[in-house]
Amino acid sequence: MTMKLGLKLAALATAVSALLWGCGPSKPVLNLYTWSDYIDENLVKEFEKQYNCKVVIDTFDSNEFMYAKLKAGGSGYDVIVPTSYMSKIMNDQKMLLKLDHSKLPNSKYIDKRYLDNLAIDKKMEYCIPYMLGYTCIAYNKEKLGDIPQTWEVFSNEKNKGRMTMLNDYRETIGAGLMFNGYSINTRNEKELEKAKEQVLKWKKNLAKFDNEVYKAGIQSGEFLVVQGYSGDLFQVLDESPNLSFMIPKEGVMIACDDMVIPASADNPELAYKFINFFMDPKNAAKNMEYTCYAAPIPEAKKYLPEELRTHPGMIFPEALFKAGQIIQDLGDDNAKYLKVWDEIKISQ
Repeated sequence: MTMKLGLKLAALATAVSALLWGCGPSKPVLNLYTWSDYIDENLVKEFEKQYNCKVVIDTFDSNEFMYAKLKAGGSGYDVIVPTSYMSKIMNDQKMLLKLDHSKLPNSKYIDKRYLDNLAIDKKMEYCIPYMLGYTCIAYNKEKLGDIPQTWEVFSNEKNKGRMTMLNDYRETIGAGLMFNGYSINTRNEKELEKAKEQVLKWKKNLAKFDNEVYKAGIQSGEFLVVQGYSGDLFQVLDESPNLSFMIPKEGVMIACDDMVIPASADNPELAYKFINFFMDPKNAAKNMEYTCYAAPIPEAKKYLPEELRTHPGMIFPEALFKAGQIIQDLGDDNAKYLKVWDEIKISQ
């Protein structure tokens, strides 16, 4: 071996060694599957720094899409954020871990009023509540003034073509049920038929059923009245003094999205740390400011800025703990709602 060749090989060996040393051991990865724009990215960075890990976020736009993906073989997620009714379905099908509360000391901060009055999993056996929201109505008060606090607002022909309701069969049929004094989880076909007739009356005045552009539409003035999710709407309302919101006197649908650990999780220990981190009241407060939803953690309120401590999106209205209704899984009877929704959608 010539001296020049020996020197080249030695230099190459040194470079490879330096490269391998620079890489070091790989960081653990937590794979999160959640709704879009639903977690404070600065908090995620803090978690990554504290636990020397990497968080990879994947998003879905409906519980049904998420569920179908998992059932089709999608795996590798460590924390998923389904709505409570879907959490129950997944747990019933053995898709979730039973939670070890010794690894979740911050679960003591979860609101007992929510657990006692609204929660499906009251003992948090398989899910931890993440954010509470409710369906309400936003409207252009500059053009409409004050409007009646009722779902019947969608019957106002003067606003025809300038209103939207959600493209969600449980939410919109639920509005028709509540307007008529029925449970949003009824299995009674006569009550569902009456709700259908009511929604069809409203449909004549709607621009469309919509989940995507109602926020931009109410803000731009294209729409005057929209049914939407509280967090989405308050993100717009907080920036638009010409808009206001209304909670119908007949009641509203309440939704809670949960944090769960799938049975197939690659890194359940890191998942426990992640869930516990976001239940810390200080972190919950920051996350509430970002999402405009209410973390069911009363202790978080004192960490909010003074001007946000009465915010109706972040501080869940007391009356809703009794007046609101939470969507339940109806099993085979869910087909009754799908049938009604199909009839609503195809009707001219």
